[in-house]
Amino acid sequence: MMDWIEREAIYLWYYLDLQLRQILPYWALGILLGSAVSVFGKRWIHGAFAGVGRGKWGWMGVVPASLLGIASPLCMYGTLPIAASFSEKGVRDDHLAAFMMSSVLLNPQLLMYSAALGQSALLIRLASCFLCGCAAGWLVRACCRGKPFFDFRGFHARAGRDTHPSLPIRYLLNVLRNIRATAPWFSVGVVLTALYQIHVPQDWAAGLFGGGGFGVLLAATLGVPLYMCGGGTIPLLMQWLASGMTLGSAAAFMLTGPATKITNLGALKIVLGAKHFSLYLGFVLAFSLLTGLAVNAWFAVA
Repeated sequence: MMDWIEREAIYLWYYLDLQLRQILPYWALGILLGSAVSVFGKRWIHGAFAGVGRGKWGWMGVVPASLLGIASPLCMYGTLPIAASFSEKGVRDDHLAAFMMSSVLLNPQLLMYSAALGQSALLIRLASCFLCGCAAGWLVRACCRGKPFFDFRGFHARAGRDTHPSLPIRYLLNVLRNIRATAPWFSVGVVLTALYQIHVPQDWAAGLFGGGGFGVLLAATLGVPLYMCGGGTIPLLMQWLASGMTLGSAAAFMLTGPATKITNLGALKIVLGAKHFSLYLGFVLAFSLLTGLAVNAWFAVA
């Protein structure tokens, strides 16, 4: 019994050390970048979006709106009050939909984390999140002409926490808040990945998430209950990809995960209502599945 415990401890330490060496630099850079955007760039990003939302961009307005949503460092509960204030100032619902959708899916910090997955996965995540935001905006514009899509009653812009008069101290406090928010889930992801490497056969992911529509569908479906936070899922995705998961299945998982994270769904249910909330879930699952199939088809031909 003691030999088994010692052997397990040695294996666990080895894989924990391996995971930390691979992931920790990206997590640290993500924290630093995310805090920099939050402290120094958030006001400019939101000001630029307000300008786009009130401008005469037409159908193309969702393009910069989706890009600015990715650049925004706020989580869903931070985005909704901002979106409510934009709505009060006359920003169109299709622009708000694009901004909010892409903001839910990706932010500068998570983008840096995703670099650990490799260049192809990083570019796929960036492109798919941007296109998902655009698609959401275009669908809202096409289907809800002249009718309100969101109900922001009860949501109001909150005072920011980055208020210290010294910029360096303001930045440091933001970094510490980001560490407190992400470190527990990052640690959980690393431990789960280490246990996965010890106890799960290497060909398991290839059989489950390999080529074909079933693997993409399964990944998109599992993204709903398994997604913890961006930092927590990166170690698992790294191991799944190394074990044979296709990039299409990974893309589907990376879309449904943050879009259906339980805390995000709770907030979205309030502003969407039952009917629009059901449409949102159907859109996310359909877009994730189509994206995964398209990515797999692209790499099969390339």
